[in-house]
Amino acid sequence: MIEQEVTLMKGNEALAHAAIRCGADGYFGYPITPQSEVIETLAELKPWETTGMVVLQAESEVASINMIYGGAAAGKRVLTSSSSPGIALMQEGITYMAGAELPGVFINVQRGGPGLGTIQPSQGDYFQATRGGGNGDYNTIVLAPDSVQEMADFVDLAFTLAFKYRNPAMILADGVIGQMMEKVVLPPIKPRRTEEEIRKECPWATIGRTKDRKPNIITSLELKPEAMELRNLHLQEKYKTIREKEVRYETIQCDDADFIVVAFGSAARLTQKAMEMAREEGLKVGLLRPITLWPFPSEAIAHVAKGKKGVLVVEINAGQMVQDVRLAVNGDIAVEHFGRLGGIVPEPEEIVEAIKKMR
Repeated sequence: MIEQEVTLMKGNEALAHAAIRCGADGYFGYPITPQSEVIETLAELKPWETTGMVVLQAESEVASINMIYGGAAAGKRVLTSSSSPGIALMQEGITYMAGAELPGVFINVQRGGPGLGTIQPSQGDYFQATRGGGNGDYNTIVLAPDSVQEMADFVDLAFTLAFKYRNPAMILADGVIGQMMEKVVLPPIKPRRTEEEIRKECPWATIGRTKDRKPNIITSLELKPEAMELRNLHLQEKYKTIREKEVRYETIQCDDADFIVVAFGSAARLTQKAMEMAREEGLKVGLLRPITLWPFPSEAIAHVAKGKKGVLVVEINAGQMVQDVRLAVNGDIAVEHFGRLGGIVPEPEEIVEAIKKMR
């Protein structure tokens, strides 16, 4: 059996291939542009005939998130994918899973909003993803790929983090990354876990009564406020640990830079080209790309920005991550924002002009 394959495919297709290869037990989703290729590719590959992975088109996004809830409660590696309006419908289920400490993977290939908006790319769901999105005090681990390769790689990483911390994990992509085609090295094939392995790895799972323990109960509900406070305090301690151990980011040419650009996802890809153009014109520009949007690399941004002339935050939205960047630098340096809306992807030349305005 071939462990690695190099091929040309869309980001959405890479997600589907990676899900099968990393031993996922089930996918439950609903088609919506620009991520419909995920479920279409899974249907074409028919993993139920090879690995036994379940692939089911639910009747709605609300149905699919509750299927994820049930699968995760049994200790299974389950995932779903959707785009902005669909992810909005899943928020109740995601907060239930966070409260019940259940692992699950959610993929958002963002489109323009608000509402139905447009089927074109956007990064307008940053607030929703990094602030929880649903009710209560909780956080979702958020990974932001900037390539088809990372679309494939982050599926297994998301599952690893979700199970390590018993917490929902999201891959926050956008229509550019989902639809673009690149060469990708697919991840090695992992077999699905046996029921015995699930019992050992997930002693909390609802896998039925056993001789050596009482039945597990999965819930996010505590009727007594004292008990609910203890549950929340436990969650906050877990989030603190995640913030301490799981921050991920990339820096490019920041050491000699006068200006730092902070961007994620496809905006970071565009920024790299803008950096090259700016340096050709004598402007020393560096890039810091957050890979985890939560936990956010605040300390890294503060360190990299120290002593620079300015920071530009590039996003395909009206200005969301820029607020976290401003909090990170704590007023020590000017932070400006450049973005496009309505599904319009900025040109590198526009980013260069925005940098020049900071001089």
